[in-house]
Amino acid sequence: MIRFAKPLCFLVCSLPFLYCLWQIFRYSQGLPNNLGADPGEKIVHFIGETAMILLMVTLSVTPIRKMSGWNFVFLRRMIGLFVFFYACLHITSYLVFLLELHFAGFVDDIVKRPYITVGILAFVGLIPLAVTSNDRMQRRLGRNWKRIHQLIYPIAICVVVHRLWQTRGDYAEPLLYLAILLLLLGYRIFDSQRARFKNIIQRHPRTIL
Repeated sequence: MIRFAKPLCFLVCSLPFLYCLWQIFRYSQGLPNNLGADPGEKIVHFIGETAMILLMVTLSVTPIRKMSGWNFVFLRRMIGLFVFFYACLHITSYLVFLLELHFAGFVDDIVKRPYITVGILAFVGLIPLAVTSNDRMQRRLGRNWKRIHQLIYPIAICVVVHRLWQTRGDYAEPLLYLAILLLLLGYRIFDSQRARFKNIIQRHPRTIL
């Protein structure tokens, strides 16, 4: 199963990137495309949405395993790296298509636009997760590896705030992401407290009873 699951996961996660390349090619050739009146903004938005969706999928892996027994944990690292990949593309496309490589303007946006500030904080948080995602770093860091990767939760909060803050019209989509995130965080808190209570019972059964 693992032999086929990993290549399939890689292909599925690559499809949004390939779709963007195809649409850019069609636009450059004057062919019908789905980029709309503002192609740059469309690409930036689409890539950012892809990163957010994959981030939610990453956070969902453990709850799905615990509730259903479907163990896809071996795919979590790959999906997480794709989150970082699309986050890099999101920032790069913003610099290229919207700012036209005006780096001073990018710095000004980080300082003056709170939703971009929060988005950059999320991206910076993803860097140590990507760098330490391999087995060698996991062995080297030991228990600290898990502590570092707990950053995924504040990162997810920053990403959702970033999405909410930049919305000017229909809030249905960002509110859906917020609801999913709150559900996932709520499950984690519940599961953590349940495990803690179970551990207390196992250590002090007579005191509890």
